[in-house]
Amino acid sequence: MPDSGLLAGVRVVEVGGIGPVPHAGMLLASLGADVVRVERAGDPDALRSWDATRRGRTVVQADLKDPAQVEQVRSLADQADVLVEGFRPGVAERLGLGPDVLRGRNPGLVYARMTGWGQDGPWADRAGHDINYLGLTGALHAIGEERPVPPLNLVGDFGGGSLYLALGIAAALTRRARTGVGCELDTAIVDGASSLMQLIWSLRAEGRWQDQRSSNLLDGGTPYYRTYRCADGGWMAVGALEPAFYAQLLAGLGLDPAAVPDRDDTTQWARLTKVLEDAFSAESRTHWEQVFEGTDACTTPVLSMAEAPHHPHLAARGVLREDPDGVLVGVAPREGRRPATHLDRSTGSTLEGAAQRWTTPIAPDGGDGS
Repeated sequence: MPDSGLLAGVRVVEVGGIGPVPHAGMLLASLGADVVRVERAGDPDALRSWDATRRGRTVVQADLKDPAQVEQVRSLADQADVLVEGFRPGVAERLGLGPDVLRGRNPGLVYARMTGWGQDGPWADRAGHDINYLGLTGALHAIGEERPVPPLNLVGDFGGGSLYLALGIAAALTRRARTGVGCELDTAIVDGASSLMQLIWSLRAEGRWQDQRSSNLLDGGTPYYRTYRCADGGWMAVGALEPAFYAQLLAGLGLDPAAVPDRDDTTQWARLTKVLEDAFSAESRTHWEQVFEGTDACTTPVLSMAEAPHHPHLAARGVLREDPDGVLVGVAPREGRRPATHLDRSTGSTLEGAAQRWTTPIAPDGGDGS
């Protein structure tokens, strides 16, 4: 059981799931929680090393159609602080693992549910993926150029899903420390993604954002907040929003501020974009990296996934570590200024073995006695 980290001493049962559920489990484990992941019995990939979001756990397998094994999972939850599940609404209840049953046995349990659509509403029972949830919230419509482009699954599954799930769990544990009572959390990607969009909704209400893609402040429409192609095919990312940073951008490019179109005149943005495109395309990415190194022009290289682990800043902080299983990300956030740490591979166990490790009874205040 982890003996360090912000969540050291917290016991988590993670019941299967894909996308945001294992990612949330990774976040909790990286902060020191003792996470037991319950996988489907007979799954040959239960200890899949290629998926690093499943690291840092004790992995057990269970047949949730077998009443005896379901009872073993209940017994594990009796000793847990948190249970995370990603079933469609009603499935956990049909399995006998719903919040009423588990919190009836363990009132201090934080029962955290993760879905795309939420526990209620007309679409609650529908299947979906990241792209579908973003499509409904307006977020997907705002991203891209001619057509909406899914931002990987970062904004939905992980930004609107697992991060809000982890935040809710941390908040619930904080309240439980005062009251001794757990709760049921309804975490939905459509809720979280909409929360992430609050600034954009506010800009739209002020008339500073329009529904036309690539025509706004942060969507690539602004000439000084977008990417530019270099002579060698590489790209530079420009985020020179503030006038002082913009001045350094022009200086680095060798452009006379008096000779370029007015950056504050949106009718001149197409002309200004062309001026900047011509300037960047005249030299290689390496050239521009050297020019803007050490400046506050907010102009930086767009690195490939092969390049990113070797960038001096990321390497100095140990953010990305190359491993036989692929690149591993460091624990985030860090406590103080400690060096980067990375989760070890998960280890296999049995339901009985996991339960034997968790022998300390739940304390009267709903904690685990530690």
